Amino acid sequence: MGAAMTRTDVDRERYPYRMRDLCEQTGLDRQTIHFYIQQGLVPEGFKTGRNMAYYGPEHLDRIRLIRKLQHERFLPLKAIKAMFDGRDDSFTPEQRTLLADVRPHLAAVVGEGDTETVAVAALLVAHGVTKRELRKMEELGLLTTITQDGELRVAAQDAWMIELWGQLRAAGLSRELGFEVDDIAIYEEAISDLLDRELALLTPRLAHLPGDQAAALVERALPLISSFLVRYHLTKVRNFFAVLD
Repeated sequence: MGAAMTRTDVDRERYPYRMRDLCEQTGLDRQTIHFYIQQGLVPEGFKTGRNMAYYGPEHLDRIRLIRKLQHERFLPLKAIKAMFDGRDDSFTPEQRTLLADVRPHLAAVVGEGDTETVAVAALLVAHGVTKRELRKMEELGLLTTITQDGELRVAAQDAWMIELWGQLRAAGLSRELGFEVDDIAIYEEAISDLLDRELALLTPRLAHLPGDQAAALVERALPLISSFLVRYHLTKVRNFFAVLD
């Protein structure tokens, strides 16, 4: 009963690929694909033993989609997983249509996902950031890297994150004092939660508007809300120290 299944138990028409086939057809190494599986980005294969599994076309398609989203839209794996997990299930079809209509109108404000890239090595040297810190940024979903012509690169629109971390180090948030990239996680989590709540608040109220009108409203309000967040954060810090007198 608990014995591992043998190869003869596998429907090879349903599961025609082994791990080496996935590697050959995607250009990825097995460690990367196993990481995708461990993170829930790719479903597990049909296991026939402790270290043997077979995979179907859906596994190959999912891996290719992940790479496409990374290379063409520079989405971090965390954002890709949220999409695969059906993060927008709470929206009605009408609301999802609105969001799709609004997106192209907001390119001037939030950007369109520029495909321009810059070399990572030069950025790390220029800002005193280590490769380990870069990997941690990627794990947190703050940015994503890709390899082009054997060179590690990052989207130009995300290069500010590396620069900012270098500036924080220069400001005194040193490793000796215990500061690490992991500390940024509290801000990533807070802003991700804020975005979810903003969408839940605004989308039902704007769903009856044409996409261009809803986009114009968001375009006017977004810079004001961003200003509020910066200034109110400073207000909260000031108020905290004020009560210590």
